[in-house]
Amino acid sequence: MRLSNYFLPTLKEDPKEAEIVSHRLMLRAGMIRQQAAGLYSWLPLGYRVLRKIQAIIEQEQARAGAIQMLMPTLQPAELWRESGRYDDYGKEMLRISDRHDRDLLFGPTNEEMITDIFRSYVRSYRELPLNLFHVQWKFRDEIRPRFGTMRSREFLMKDGYSFDIDREAAEKSYHRMFVAYLRTYHRMGLAAIPMRAETGPIGGDLSHEFIVLADTGESGVFCDRNILEKPIPPADTDFEGDLSSIVSDWTSAYAATEDMVDMAEFEARVPAQRRISARGIEVGQIFYFGTKYSTAMNALVTGPDGRDAAVHSGSYGIGLTRLVPALIEAFHDEDGIVWPTSVAPFEVVLLNLKTADEKCSSICDKMYHDLKNAGIDVLYDDTGAGAGSKFATADLVGIPFQLIIGPRGARSGEAEIKNRSTGQRQSVALEQAVPLLQKTIEPERRDRI
Repeated sequence: MRLSNYFLPTLKEDPKEAEIVSHRLMLRAGMIRQQAAGLYSWLPLGYRVLRKIQAIIEQEQARAGAIQMLMPTLQPAELWRESGRYDDYGKEMLRISDRHDRDLLFGPTNEEMITDIFRSYVRSYRELPLNLFHVQWKFRDEIRPRFGTMRSREFLMKDGYSFDIDREAAEKSYHRMFVAYLRTYHRMGLAAIPMRAETGPIGGDLSHEFIVLADTGESGVFCDRNILEKPIPPADTDFEGDLSSIVSDWTSAYAATEDMVDMAEFEARVPAQRRISARGIEVGQIFYFGTKYSTAMNALVTGPDGRDAAVHSGSYGIGLTRLVPALIEAFHDEDGIVWPTSVAPFEVVLLNLKTADEKCSSICDKMYHDLKNAGIDVLYDDTGAGAGSKFATADLVGIPFQLIIGPRGARSGEAEIKNRSTGQRQSVALEQAVPLLQKTIEPERRDRI
């Protein structure tokens, strides 16, 4: 993509309304624009990051055996009345009526709708286990939306729902999602810690939140430092096998949110030198809620004994629009964002330091096509801005690698490559630049980890 043809409305000054680093940088880097309290347009750069995150989530869900579908944003109120949650959910739910005075709601979650779909088609235990998921926009009328897309009213979520014949089978589905979540966050470069959590309005008696440690986090968290050293399940993990040992290993170290922490137990189980008492950002939560919805909504299957039984279910959410600011909180410096390659909007930014120089532009044009032909996601700054402005923009938007070509390098046959994360620069021959970037980027994409 040529920057001269792109829409990247960056800001030089810090926006006054931004309270935390991620909100400030998302606005400055031209990733989002606020339309109203808690409502944001995702501009091209931000939307590219969102899509990269979504692709990783979808790949790991498929690897774990979940099947993708899509449900509407609006839901009939009668389904929520059937489950008993319509009046319980409170003012966070946006309730509306259509022209026929039928009650609808803008979905904050999809347990009722997916249960209705399930009961319409599945009749026998032989069709289980079943895990369905979708990625869709949600709405919760937060009383105080803040921190940009960290706590917005409209947000993009991955919702997954499992259906099993009994609790034992349902816990196996829960374990699959637990492991899939570990892999998902790892591929984005995040150390997300699973912590026992409250189930809230979703219901059930088993839940884990996945928390990224950050000073700007909304939740207090308490954990054993050893959990940060647990091994991530590899790509060839057998999701059809028994994953309980992996889950047991990860949950053996103490980790709890402030809603669930037992300070006496925390201090008894964790030596003082290993205790972490910090703030964290929730980037996902998984639940087992048994037959809460299937009983209320008559979602039954015929069991192996020939009798009808209510299915056992779980739900599994990841907030994509929360993940973007969480990543920025984890990866930034004084100059701007520092994206991990796997989720970066572009992998390389090609900087033509003097577009008026014919030789420099000719080399940059060729390099741009070579990068694209090599399968590298590249943004080509071919604008007439000064070198200082180009460097500042490249650092601000956080693209992992900068390929820099100026008139002097064009004459000497050299380019400079800057690693945004380390700040390290190296001069290379022009013909070596693309192969070197390709070799460097490939393992950092994490697509095959």
